[in-house]
Amino acid sequence: QTNIQDIYNQVLSTLESLKGFWDTLDEIDTKTWVLEPEKPTRSATMRRIAIGNNVSITIDLDPRHPNMLPECYFLGADHVVQPLKDKLNSNVHLWDPDVGLLQNLKDILEIDFPSKSDLKKSDFTMDCGICYAYRLDSAIPDQVCDDPHCAQPFHQACLYEWLNGLPSSRQSFNIIYGECPYCTKPITLKLLNKPF
Repeated sequence: QTNIQDIYNQVLSTLESLKGFWDTLDEIDTKTWVLEPEKPTRSATMRRIAIGNNVSITIDLDPRHPNMLPECYFLGADHVVQPLKDKLNSNVHLWDPDVGLLQNLKDILEIDFPSKSDLKKSDFTMDCGICYAYRLDSAIPDQVCDDPHCAQPFHQACLYEWLNGLPSSRQSFNIIYGECPYCTKPITLKLLNKPF
């Protein structure tokens, strides 16, 4: 037994409850270089933010708690990403929900996020070294050779097929060990979910 006024009030209440979430995303969109999504909608909770050359962080915010620590996933060569993961793990106790999300990330990771003018888009949108495409279905190249001189990105599906075809590769549980198609240095692929 609701009337139009009750429905209208519920919509206003819901919109008001999402204001903090949208303000947080607006701050990220204006003060950092968001690589993905290219044209975010109001319902998009994920942002991939540039950190440096070929290094980025993907965060997924909870709309109900926008100032809490989001899910974080780093993309880049392991020798660059591992120190960032270590900082996140060792400084996570410093997270302050009364401070904005962006400032918390800066403090915990001990970095400043570059603006679009500091770097070129080509530093982040490298094509897959196997299929030579940036997007494969909706996936971007999210696997990177750990050799600092190579650092070639690959789609997980492409690297899986490459390593599966090598007679020298081996698999132990959900990790495949093989050689990078470019530099022939050892490369591993952790299969989180096997959509291919």
